[in-house]
Amino acid sequence: MTLNHSQVVRSVPLSVPSKPATGSGRSMGNILVEADRLSSVDVDRILSFQAGTCVRFGDAGQALGLLTEDDVRYALSVQFDYSYLADDSSLSRELVAAYEPSSRSVEDLRALRSQLMLRWFDTGADRRGLAIASAGHGDGRSYLAANLAIVFSQLGERTLLIDADLRSPRQHKLFNLGARAGLSDMLVGRAGADAVVGIAELQDLSVLPAGVMPPNPQELLGRHLFSTLLQSMGESFDVIIIDTPAASAYADAHTVAVRAGAALLVARQGSSSVPQMAQLTQGLREFGVTVLGSVLNDV
Repeated sequence: MTLNHSQVVRSVPLSVPSKPATGSGRSMGNILVEADRLSSVDVDRILSFQAGTCVRFGDAGQALGLLTEDDVRYALSVQFDYSYLADDSSLSRELVAAYEPSSRSVEDLRALRSQLMLRWFDTGADRRGLAIASAGHGDGRSYLAANLAIVFSQLGERTLLIDADLRSPRQHKLFNLGARAGLSDMLVGRAGADAVVGIAELQDLSVLPAGVMPPNPQELLGRHLFSTLLQSMGESFDVIIIDTPAASAYADAHTVAVRAGAALLVARQGSSSVPQMAQLTQGLREFGVTVLGSVLNDV
């Protein structure tokens, strides 16, 4: 990844409160026993195996065949108050930041997160929103938006992921939310703040799906209510990541980016059009959008 340079909304709390850290000072054995992943007898067997060696509890348990890698990951997530997804989760495997937190690609996401914090989110109380935009289809906007939202939530930031692609939405599929009310419904007064869904498995992360696909997405996103909605959500969330449709096909991305104030551009190596990306960058800047940089997929 490369980084270049209505009252209805306020009626219900928008954020899911952070859960208190529960693993501080607790051993891995105690955590796994309480979660019914290990018996007390097996804890003693692992401790006996460890005696006189430098082998860690998790490694010893796996060597004895009493623990799986997922058991160890679970215990570590509790000890360090760190959300992740178990292998049997119903959420999409595309959410690599939650399934594979130690992978190289997720380290790249964390590096990107750090730069975004320094260049945007930490530079002003009114800088909460970030639009993820690209010129063409299939560049990886939804993938990046979802995983970027996860790594921000893992940092302890109250994070909201909004699916503003009202034409071909994907976030409800990635997070297995089903067909439910979302952004479009809020913008026409058919839903309130309860359309925002807290992701139980991922602490500090909430998702506002696209909702019903409307016949007039550009007009809905261009309404003043969308700006009001983002401002209101900025009071409850530290970071708001917004997914958008392809900018070369629709003007929606420009509208969303203007409302958010900043944009991160996405391109895919071997398929994205350089002239289209240049045109998108120039267009956003002409509208006063802060273009924070670009991410190149499939390097």
